Amino acid sequence: MGGSDDTPMATDAELDEFRRSLRRFIEREIMPFERKPMGEADRQDIQRKAREAGYWLMDVPEDFGGQGLGLTGMSVFWHEVSRTIAVPARDHSLFGPTPGPILLSLKGEQKACYLDPVLRGEKMTCFAQTEPDAGADPASMRTRATRHGQGYMINGVKRFITGAEKADFAQVIAVTDPAKGARGGISCFLVDMKAKGVRISARHQTMMGDAPCEIVFDNVEVAEENRVGAEGEGFATAQRWLTEGRIRHGSRACGVAERCLELTVDYAKQRKTFGDALAERQGVQWILADCFTELHATKLMVRDAARKIDAGADARAETFMVKVYGDEMGFRVADRCLQLHGGIGLTTELPIEKFWRDQRSFMITEGPSEVLRTALAKQILRGGMQ
Repeated sequence: MGGSDDTPMATDAELDEFRRSLRRFIEREIMPFERKPMGEADRQDIQRKAREAGYWLMDVPEDFGGQGLGLTGMSVFWHEVSRTIAVPARDHSLFGPTPGPILLSLKGEQKACYLDPVLRGEKMTCFAQTEPDAGADPASMRTRATRHGQGYMINGVKRFITGAEKADFAQVIAVTDPAKGARGGISCFLVDMKAKGVRISARHQTMMGDAPCEIVFDNVEVAEENRVGAEGEGFATAQRWLTEGRIRHGSRACGVAERCLELTVDYAKQRKTFGDALAERQGVQWILADCFTELHATKLMVRDAARKIDAGADARAETFMVKVYGDEMGFRVADRCLQLHGGIGLTTELPIEKFWRDQRSFMITEGPSEVLRTALAKQILRGGMQ
């Protein structure tokens, strides 16, 4: 069933079997918690069952104890876990730690000190790139890492950092050469959250129910061995994280839209207004037809982009389209489904209102739709789609 970045899940039959088995697990073990709180004992029980069922450390290489899925397999995983609000939209730790591509690239002492403890559940990490004045445009970041003795001194502020309050260390993207900027002037560092000069200055409560943090780095000394890769490779390193994230966005949108439509089709068949079921009204039928068409298109886009990346191709343009179209599709479908449910759709008795809020947020986070449209247009104009 598994694979790796070099050997992705190769056949549709394997993907379909993986999807069916994972869906059964989620519907049986996790969806019941949409209507009741998930306590710590419940969480640990689900994690135990996920590990026993083989749904643990999904994107971690098999050599490190994971399932070794490439992006094609992960797109199926993200799709399925996103069909329930019992799994937080930005936290899939029910299925094990999610180290991300930066930590998975570590070797030697860095791997032993940072990646291995994360995989064992002994440490937690966060990814710190966004800044107050450099969200959609990371190349304009101001956080500086200047040479200091045998290492660096980091100064700056990172904002909207998910999981910072629980993290043992942060993956910090900082400017090492302002003259070069994104073209070789940005580096990545592993910074202990308890280091002198590191503090969480604020938490921003969002409409999605989470509270990402603002982190201040005030003359924080970092050893050279805590730099990831060569100096100046940080921007490219961060972009790998974001490229993978765009596939995740599209996959999530598919899961959200699919679940909302399942609920809405059932509701439309049984709900009667003025003597007829909603399902008999042409206006409702056309809405459903459009939703299913857009969902199908997004599934194909996600699969295409994931397979190209797994095969080693440059699919940045495809991932731009996946995120923009997927995020907007997911929100449109959730919005239409909420509307068709009427007043009951506004209640927390159904998961649609939570899907609606989360999907609206994804059109902003990890690359606003407008910025990605601009990036896509520039690539098109350079002939990058030929």
